[in-house]
Amino acid sequence: MGIEEYGGGQGPQSDVLVVTTNDIPGHRVEQVIGEVFGLTVRSRHIGSQIGAGLKSMIGGELKGLTKTLVETRNQAMDRLVEQARARGANGVLAFRFDVTDAQDVGTEVCAYGTAVVLARE
Repeated sequence: MGIEEYGGGQGPQSDVLVVTTNDIPGHRVEQVIGEVFGLTVRSRHIGSQIGAGLKSMIGGELKGLTKTLVETRNQAMDRLVEQARARGANGVLAFRFDVTDAQDVGTEVCAYGTAVVLARE
């Protein structure tokens, strides 16, 4: 498996800039639109749970679960960007992820931040 299967984030051509910082050098915030988020819940696959249990006995990375979590986070981020774009934003500041168990049946991943309209200085 290649590195692209274990990473995420935006491509260089995105029309909505998403950053973890509260400001962006060379840009000013013209309008704060408000909080946006992207949410997804993934169920646990019994095969991966058994494999993870066996792997945890001998140690090492749980590659199947890692890949699933990356896909899940990327989906949540894509939904965040879609929501920001739909509300007229071209940027998201203070971007974060929140990951929680969803009633013992899956994992909830929420990508959230503050949608803004940015202008170059």
